[in-house]
Amino acid sequence: MKDIGLIPNWHKRNSNLVVDKINHFFKQRGIKLQIATSEQADFYSEETLADQLKKWQDKLGLIIVVGGDGTILRVARDLACWDIPILGINLGHKGFLAEIEVEQMERFLQYVSTGQYGYQERMMLESKLRRGDAELGCYLALNDIVVSRGPFSRIIKVEAYVNEDFMESYSGDGVIIATPTGSTGYSLSAGGPIVNPTMELFVVTPICPHSLYNRAVVVNGGDKIKLRVDSRQVQVVLTVDGQVRFSLEDEDQIIVCRSKHKVKLVCFHDYSFYRMLHQKLKA
Repeated sequence: MKDIGLIPNWHKRNSNLVVDKINHFFKQRGIKLQIATSEQADFYSEETLADQLKKWQDKLGLIIVVGGDGTILRVARDLACWDIPILGINLGHKGFLAEIEVEQMERFLQYVSTGQYGYQERMMLESKLRRGDAELGCYLALNDIVVSRGPFSRIIKVEAYVNEDFMESYSGDGVIIATPTGSTGYSLSAGGPIVNPTMELFVVTPICPHSLYNRAVVVNGGDKIKLRVDSRQVQVVLTVDGQVRFSLEDEDQIIVCRSKHKVKLVCFHDYSFYRMLHQKLKA
């Protein structure tokens, strides 16, 4: 068995206690655990976690992430190129990405130690930001790509194209392009549908649309979506997974398609998306 990597969000409450328990569990069973310190995995660094932890890549068979959904999103984006399964232990609130709550941890770690687990492959988005003839950036997202207004309450306009065919001009607070994994995030709050995370599609959801007929649209995962900013003298922002931000200008274009990378999220034999959905969303 290869080593297990442990990436905690050290800023989360009780993370030290949880890390100590995990370390003790695997040490008792003779399984080597590589634990990332806050210096080794600095979530505030501009350097990706793949670069910060590059010595780990060939040693690991599994990565355990201790934190909330935000922590898992960062690890998933930065380490998707490693193609190593990721297991999330939730220290946040409603963790849709984390397979394990802290209270259940020991039982599921026992499954891990005996190899009784599988994984689901989740599609990712690749988005390219173009300004004129220049490409300003390329971003991966597991949850969503969002084009939205800045801090001032002014309506923005975003034109959406699918495979170069004009689909809609959205006036309002912006547009979300979500993966099935991200359908339970911001898109859900904006009125989008909940989608089984194993599917291959996009959900295009307007944010507070200034029109009664604007609704979320489900788009084939093999299609290419283009968003064009048409909002003069209004601040517009591109956000990736709620974590990466970039200020946009009028006529900027965001090209979104399915990424060649997928994230492998660990699951166990009794996993049910629909049961988990009921548990997370119930009052």
